[in-house]
Amino acid sequence: MLGSAADAEDVLQETWLRWSKVDLGQVSDQRAYLVRITARQSLNRLRTISRRKESYVGPWLPEPLLTAPDAAADLELAESLSMATMLILETLSPTERAVFVLREVFEIGYDDIAAAVGKTPTAVRQIAHRARGHVDARRPRMTVSADETRAALESFRRALTSGDPQALLDVLAPEVVLVSDGGGVKRAALRPVAGAENAVRYILGGVGRTEASIVIDPTLLNGSPALVFRLDGEIDGVMAFRVDNDRITGLYFVRNPHKLTRIESETSLTLR
Repeated sequence: MLGSAADAEDVLQETWLRWSKVDLGQVSDQRAYLVRITARQSLNRLRTISRRKESYVGPWLPEPLLTAPDAAADLELAESLSMATMLILETLSPTERAVFVLREVFEIGYDDIAAAVGKTPTAVRQIAHRARGHVDARRPRMTVSADETRAALESFRRALTSGDPQALLDVLAPEVVLVSDGGGVKRAALRPVAGAENAVRYILGGVGRTEASIVIDPTLLNGSPALVFRLDGEIDGVMAFRVDNDRITGLYFVRNPHKLTRIESETSLTLR
């Protein structure tokens, strides 16, 4: 719903505080009541996030999340969590996004959604139809398996490690778009980089400018195979991918350290 784990935790905390004060004897449907509280808090937070993004330096990407292998095995779940889908959701209005997520991901009934977003059930059906059409028009036509994505990612990783421009061009689609998010803290392109040759120049230029030891490891982010970049042992960024017809069409590089703290802490716990 929010694209930010920290904001989601704040919403859940506020929901819990409100729920703890409720007389449960007066609640006929506890699940619907919790959905209503959470959705309303999320809508308020979405509007705050929208204002925050207006002053954000460069492109904004959702916070990447480490996910378990079972999430990647569920193709429908992995697609709903993917960075590409999360970016599509960013193009919806807060109400459209809330309705879409509640209906398409959690299969909440129209009446309960209507109560949560302050609309009539008829209006909610129309919003859901409009949002679904908007998302479907921008989603990949074909669902790509985790194995296909992993194969393309491994080819990209080998090409990047070797520093071979042609090997990178071979794995990237001509129309590939690279989006990098440094949040004004880390070096990143201030606008999306379009085209395979431009993307290769940007990627190799960034790798070639550092004298630090670079290690690139595979991982699972947002339900899909991805890469973690470490400089001298510290996480410097994570890269998610969109793959179509065995070639990479989208590169999503998150370097903003504020969006990597959770991955850093969870990775450290795993290593220990």
